[in-house]
Amino acid sequence: MKNPVGIISMQYTRPFTNAALSYLKKTRELGFDFIELLVPEPEDDLDPAEVRRICEGEGLGIVLAARVNLQRSIASEDPANRQGGIDYLKFCVEAADRVGAKIIGGPLYGEPLVFAGRPPYPWTADQIAARAQRTIEGLAEVAPLAAAAGRVFGLEPLNRFETDIVNTTSQAIEVVDAVDNPGLGVMLDTFHMNMEERSIPDAIRAAGNRLVHFQANENHRGFPGTGNMDWTAISRALHQVGYAGPISLEPFRREDDRIALPIAHWRAPHENEDDKLRAGLTLIRSALTFAEVNH
Repeated sequence: MKNPVGIISMQYTRPFTNAALSYLKKTRELGFDFIELLVPEPEDDLDPAEVRRICEGEGLGIVLAARVNLQRSIASEDPANRQGGIDYLKFCVEAADRVGAKIIGGPLYGEPLVFAGRPPYPWTADQIAARAQRTIEGLAEVAPLAAAAGRVFGLEPLNRFETDIVNTTSQAIEVVDAVDNPGLGVMLDTFHMNMEERSIPDAIRAAGNRLVHFQANENHRGFPGTGNMDWTAISRALHQVGYAGPISLEPFRREDDRIALPIAHWRAPHENEDDKLRAGLTLIRSALTFAEVNH
């Protein structure tokens, strides 16, 4: 399997600004095929044209990760927030064009829980149906715009503690099939799948040709091979559905187990992680190769 394998920019620093552009070359030197960048915000002090120039020069691909919130929520009861979500997803398509990315992935619906300080709410059946319908309608509005621009959105399920809109692969499939547009596909992250799926390989097989982006993460977000994920079975399932798209790594759990540490929040690296990144990349590529030769 010749899937491009990449790394998310949060592995190095956040926010990713012009001061961090050297990490693009570093990513290629480590052996990765692409970098997954958070969609640049206007205030990020990041020149999209320069990002594109460097990446093209290095032969480094780019995938974008959407940054939604309660004010950018197509599922929201608030009309202003719903419009904010639509406007933001349109902005994401424009941002992808500027940096040369084809895929924009993430929890596109925009209803965070823990990261917004919002606990799960016991919605009524009618409220749940309305939230689902708004999600589908919002994505149906922006998916054709992405397709027309040669881009595709990847709808990512998150675990139950991070959203109450789309938590499982089957839910993502339902939304994508309802929208029924080539500008929208399914994105999967094994970190979230480990919590919500009965079987990660079965979920991958269910997603099938809807799958447009895949994040290969350990159950604890550590480096691949340091957790309990069955990379052989996962890679075999990807091979069985003919997935040839990008696979990105997000091993940004730092080696720090102090008591009372806010482990849910991003923290900067405090050591040189190059060897561990190379080892994780080698493990994932090896699993993909064995899935192909031993299918």
